Amino acid sequence: MPCAGRGAGRRGCFRKGKDLVDRRRFLAGVGAACAVPFAGAPLLAATASGTVLTATDVHVKDYPTVEAVRWIGQTLERETGGRLRIRQYHSGQLGRESEAIDMARYGAIDMTRVYSGALNNAFPLTQSLCLPYVFDSVAHMRRAMDEGVGDTVLRGFEHRDLVGLAIYDSGARCFYNARRAIVTPADLHGLKIRVPASDIFIRMLRLFGANPTPLSLGEVFSGMETHMIDGAENNMRSFHSSRHFEAARYWSQSNHSYAPDVLLISKRSLAALTAADRELMIATARQSVAVMRALWDRSDSAARKAVVDHGVHTNEVDLESFKHASRPLLQEYLRKPELDTLYRRIRDLA
Repeated sequence: MPCAGRGAGRRGCFRKGKDLVDRRRFLAGVGAACAVPFAGAPLLAATASGTVLTATDVHVKDYPTVEAVRWIGQTLERETGGRLRIRQYHSGQLGRESEAIDMARYGAIDMTRVYSGALNNAFPLTQSLCLPYVFDSVAHMRRAMDEGVGDTVLRGFEHRDLVGLAIYDSGARCFYNARRAIVTPADLHGLKIRVPASDIFIRMLRLFGANPTPLSLGEVFSGMETHMIDGAENNMRSFHSSRHFEAARYWSQSNHSYAPDVLLISKRSLAALTAADRELMIATARQSVAVMRALWDRSDSAARKAVVDHGVHTNEVDLESFKHASRPLLQEYLRKPELDTLYRRIRDLA
């Protein structure tokens, strides 16, 4: 029986019975793998009928990134006659993004889709994607990723036991809250706003005058209900799929970040495949970007209509005031030569 109740879709869940047992067994195996990081084989499972890779995502089952990875699995299964498959755990069933990153590094899971902001501290090149107002639009972000910037960032994962497969959209990140419309940074003063666990986002919110509160995505709704936080910042698709619009009635189109998502695979898991299967995996993952983008464009428009129909108040902001307030943060990070180089490449494609 599927999970029921208001929180089921937001926090993710397993069905009772066999699925619950499977989850416990899986997490027990994950714990053993992470306890001895470099001993034994990765979780990638070889069975009599072929190889099954495990993929995780904190988003719900119909989210574009989840559907794109599902498409990868279907393509691999078709191209290999069922010999290579992907088993997905969506809706945060196996934990937070920070946990998924470590599990993939240690080979306890094979693949994961994570937000680039969650990668900033361990993988510095991803900081270039999360700087405030580095991208002007979704089209600009896609152009930069397609014309070399994405490949440079993806190569930066290999020194820490991961391989970057693809970069997916994450839309325009904007502010939403339960208190008031945000037009200038002054309107954020005193508000407790959830941010991802990224130094860039924490410091950016402080420059805007807000009180940044790092929380996992699954804690945001209850945080707003209990008034632990006043709001958050995210893209419209996540605002809708997480049902945060039920608690936050104000959406302000700040567009302060277009930081994308990254699809990663354990270096050990990829190495365990045959050369032909590795090539197929990498090529299929790259092809999935177009699939994801088409899904994103349709679902983003539908999500916006749904939240407006629900009664959420939307407004434009004074973009120049936000850009001005975030400038000290941008200048500080651009003192790093590698980030300055990537920033200039991105801006040249604006």
